[in-house]
Amino acid sequence: MIVALSTIAPVAAAAVAFVVVSGPSSTASPATQPPAPGQVNTLALRDLPSGESGGSGKRSVQGLPAAATKPFSLLGVSWDNAHEAIDGAVEVRTRAAASGTWSSWRPVEAESDDLPDAGSRTDRQARGATAPLWVGPSNGVEVRVTGKSHTLPRGLRLELVDPGNGKRKTGVRAAGAQLGDVTLAGAVSTTEPDAPADPASEPSPSTVDTPPPAEPATTPTPATQPATTPAATPTPTPPAPPSPSASPKTTPTPTPKVTAKTLAATPASTAPRPAIKTRASWGADESLVTDPPEYAPTVKEVFVHHTDGVNTYSCADSPAIIRGIMLYHVKTNGWNDVGYNFLVDKCGTIFEGRAGGIDRPVIGAHTLGFNTSSSGIALLGSFNEASDPAPSTAALEAISKLAAWKLGLAGGNPTGKVTLTITADNGKFKPGSYSFNTISGHRDGYATACPGTKLYAALPTIRTTAKQWTTPVTSLALSTITGATKVGSTYYTKGTVSLGWTARKAALLRYEVVVDGKVVSTPYTTASSASVTLATGSHKVQLRAVNINGTTATSPTYTVVTDKTAPTFSPQVSLGIRSGTVATTGVMPVSLRWKATDNTLLRSLKVASPSKVTLSTTATSWAYTSKNQAWNTWSVTAADAAGNSKTSSVTQSAALQYESSAKRVGTWKTTTSKSYLGGSILYSTAKTASATYTFTGRSVGLIVKRATNTGAFTVYVDGVKTSTVDSKASATSYRNIVWTKSWTSSAKHTIKIVVAGTAGRATVATDGIAYVK
Repeated sequence: MIVALSTIAPVAAAAVAFVVVSGPSSTASPATQPPAPGQVNTLALRDLPSGESGGSGKRSVQGLPAAATKPFSLLGVSWDNAHEAIDGAVEVRTRAAASGTWSSWRPVEAESDDLPDAGSRTDRQARGATAPLWVGPSNGVEVRVTGKSHTLPRGLRLELVDPGNGKRKTGVRAAGAQLGDVTLAGAVSTTEPDAPADPASEPSPSTVDTPPPAEPATTPTPATQPATTPAATPTPTPPAPPSPSASPKTTPTPTPKVTAKTLAATPASTAPRPAIKTRASWGADESLVTDPPEYAPTVKEVFVHHTDGVNTYSCADSPAIIRGIMLYHVKTNGWNDVGYNFLVDKCGTIFEGRAGGIDRPVIGAHTLGFNTSSSGIALLGSFNEASDPAPSTAALEAISKLAAWKLGLAGGNPTGKVTLTITADNGKFKPGSYSFNTISGHRDGYATACPGTKLYAALPTIRTTAKQWTTPVTSLALSTITGATKVGSTYYTKGTVSLGWTARKAALLRYEVVVDGKVVSTPYTTASSASVTLATGSHKVQLRAVNINGTTATSPTYTVVTDKTAPTFSPQVSLGIRSGTVATTGVMPVSLRWKATDNTLLRSLKVASPSKVTLSTTATSWAYTSKNQAWNTWSVTAADAAGNSKTSSVTQSAALQYESSAKRVGTWKTTTSKSYLGGSILYSTAKTASATYTFTGRSVGLIVKRATNTGAFTVYVDGVKTSTVDSKASATSYRNIVWTKSWTSSAKHTIKIVVAGTAGRATVATDGIAYVK
């Protein structure tokens, strides 16, 4: 059925170049949509009565009442005479296809200020036209063109552009294309290969190219133009003679051009090449391009533009926006191809524009009078009104990179000046030579607001950033080495380290990670880190920056030791009785003992249980206490500088055996006091009197009373005389462990003390033993 709007007047049949929409648009997902080529549909504008225009009858008003249309996403208004201009305002409002809601009135730039040079062979502007306006998927429109004078250009019509889905029908090959890596007009492709013919294998328009490899010192000379017949394109309607009030913008003057056959090989740029999406990736319809590209001898200037249109677009829509602009430039303006050499979206994605080779001095149609020897970079969106956003950081960075690389192909200085010559009046400049910044705004070369106040204000930043991309690196250092521990000037790792440095906007081909004199990794120029896995052993690591001009900068040498072996314990952790005083509550002094070593460097030593203590890496024991009969897990963790660790643990208990359990020979007496273990103690003054303790354990200590009048005794272990101990002290002390012994394993043992009978102080007082089970 025919979609109609009951509240608007129907459009006269004679004024409509196509029928209105018949039914809803397809709801198929993009992955399943069949190939849909873009198209431009037109509606002739007609005189509007004052009631429809909203203005007085003294001004010329043409337009269209609100009407349903075929789907479109971009629009503009064109007229017969390319040398005429609309002296007035063009306004539109559109109906969104998804919601059916109408937008507010939007202005359309009344004059397209992206123009080919006068006398250009391929860009024969057949019609005058406004700038294209991206409005997003729509199916309804209302237009009004209000002139300040009594007349408007003849042949006014509305151009509605459906960009299609960027897919080609199987078996259809782009005009001028042929097999291999040769693209339209024989220009050698320097980006990515053409998209496959099978729609199912088309690249996703939103996929961003990976950073390019280092460019060669020279680029092969372009092949000759393919001998294919270009697809037929309807001959544009010749322009009507100018009205008496119209004056030509320029006087066509032939400009000598360089052909693909005579074009010199492209040298390496002084800046790295950014990732650039090819025409195939955004679905350029190459059948629209019927003539080969034209070349200048070189590119020494970059003009920055904006495309106008909404700023709220999704970056996934960027390919469709560019297809729409190309259709408008070719089918409405009558040009041979899209006018810009490159386009950039707000996400910072760079797209190849006009065909002919991204590294070639292709003459575009963007800055009237100065297209030769310049390259046009257009940012999608509008940046002129106070309500417009500022250009995104990603977009400015992309423009800077692209301008640096493009100018660098001819050795241009992004912050310098250049002289350009114009051969015909373009409305701002008379024929002659003029000085420009090498990166300029469109308004610098033509009477226009482009690229908008906010983008124009960012040009100084673009220039200085671009300059950084042409400046070689002269010094370099690593800022971090993660995955490793630094001890002194040496780094220790288990094997994989991440090297970090400050990424520089510089004229770099690549970074190189050098290990022991060999390149093991080549990070991209925008990288700021690289991971490297190293074999066991000591290595010399460096970072090297390789500049485009062949010079290098190398960081200091860093020593990195790879160690995958954990520390060892020999002997393992064990618990023993140590000298000291036993508390009346039975808490006794103990010592945890071990020996930890590492094959490279022991970094830390910690007691993990029963308490947490950090020790010196040279420590072999730790003094602590244990309650009587309490079982504990005793563990120590050793870690080396590389982060390998080892824990040694043992579960043991310390116990007390009171003097009452001793087997006594000779005269022994008992005395009591709260100062003694268990409240009592054995003592003897008889020489050769003995007391024997029997226990099962791996460490033992004798507990005695010490005083000025206590004497010596002999110690026998398992029947063997081991030592003589003198218990004399300058002051009386109780529950003292004065002698200890330990074994490597637990076993049954006997400890016998024999009174030595020291003259004048023969007394020996025993209070029991402490032992580890």
